[in-house]
Amino acid sequence: MIQTIQLTPGVVLRHYPDKRFKTAVLSLQFQRPLCREEASLNALLFSVLLRGTAKNPDMRAITAKLDGLYGAAVNPLMRRIGDRQTIGLFLSCLEDRFALPGDRVLAPSLDMVREILLEPKLVDGIFDPEFVESEKKNLIADIEAELNDKRAYAASRMLRDMCAGDSFALSLRGEKADVEAITAEGLYAHYQKVLTTSPVELFFVGSASAEEVAKELMPLANAIAADPMTLPAQTPLNLTAEKREFSETMDVNQCKLSMGFTTPVTNQHPDFAAMQVFNALYGSGMTSKLFMNVREKLSLCYYAGSGYYGSKGIVTVSSGIEADRYETAKAEILRQLALTADGEITEAELSAAKQGLISGLRSVPDAPGALENFYGTAYIANMRYDLPGYIEAISAVTAEDVARCAKTVALHTVFFLKGEAK
Repeated sequence: MIQTIQLTPGVVLRHYPDKRFKTAVLSLQFQRPLCREEASLNALLFSVLLRGTAKNPDMRAITAKLDGLYGAAVNPLMRRIGDRQTIGLFLSCLEDRFALPGDRVLAPSLDMVREILLEPKLVDGIFDPEFVESEKKNLIADIEAELNDKRAYAASRMLRDMCAGDSFALSLRGEKADVEAITAEGLYAHYQKVLTTSPVELFFVGSASAEEVAKELMPLANAIAADPMTLPAQTPLNLTAEKREFSETMDVNQCKLSMGFTTPVTNQHPDFAAMQVFNALYGSGMTSKLFMNVREKLSLCYYAGSGYYGSKGIVTVSSGIEADRYETAKAEILRQLALTADGEITEAELSAAKQGLISGLRSVPDAPGALENFYGTAYIANMRYDLPGYIEAISAVTAEDVARCAKTVALHTVFFLKGEAK
């Protein structure tokens, strides 16, 4: 169903034909290796580009132009996909067949994407310093907001320690000091490097033919990726950090327990679907072992849930607890893992885990943006399954498969964010 067209040596178009929606979507993703030297520059770049173009020199003008295209929207896009940071733009526009007779929406919307990308507003040959400084403040505010969200901070702090030496330890937004050091000159130089050296993935969902979309995108494709880099292969976690248990003290009312586990089962492993079911059964959702036992039955925490990062083979558990419940809650979280590995899995638990995952996957085709998100990341991650195949694989998972996956999960890092002594 998905057609792949190599527009130029560094630019690929994936076309998903679908006539069910009133809107079409396009993602434009520049692939960069995730590294600290670039993370903040990448995070800032497309917010600055969306501030103004040579023809539409401010946000008001860009908004007016898009409003004239039946309310089309262009937004910055940034993702972590394994070892890569993808940055770019996401377009949503009305399908031509729903516009007034004689009006075209897709072609001018795609041209607006090209204009935003290739014709930025410049001052003395570089980005407008006012735009850069304004967006730096916004990015720094986003970085600082994580510190105020103690649940997110604890999970991030644990992963940074556990994944030291691997790209997964890095924040997509970069560090505050790195953002502060960015200049308009430096960002413009990085922009030129991104344009010319990044492999580019375009993903389109809509009723327009692949040939029509490719034709409209060729002016953009011909202007970028002149010398595309060869990206390193996606790799499992490069685990160099020693196992450890550590804590930090902050002014918090509710303590946070964050635990990091490793597994050799990644998204390239034959047991990937079974690992997703394990995560759902163990700690993801209101029918999971962690929720039903650690939270509901034993009342050891305010919340408890697990996450699985298939690109790297990482399982995490996050929990909100009272300080005096630390050892008890940790022990019970580990006991529930051991029970799962021992095969103490009820039919109800297995069915609920599988149905929760399948329900979410079956909703993907209900929206063009969800389709783009699923396939637009799957191709870059080199995933083995298409959507029907993925659902089929999850449906076939047995309790024995889940137990086998659970046996591979090993505790590595424990982080405890505790409150200050009163």
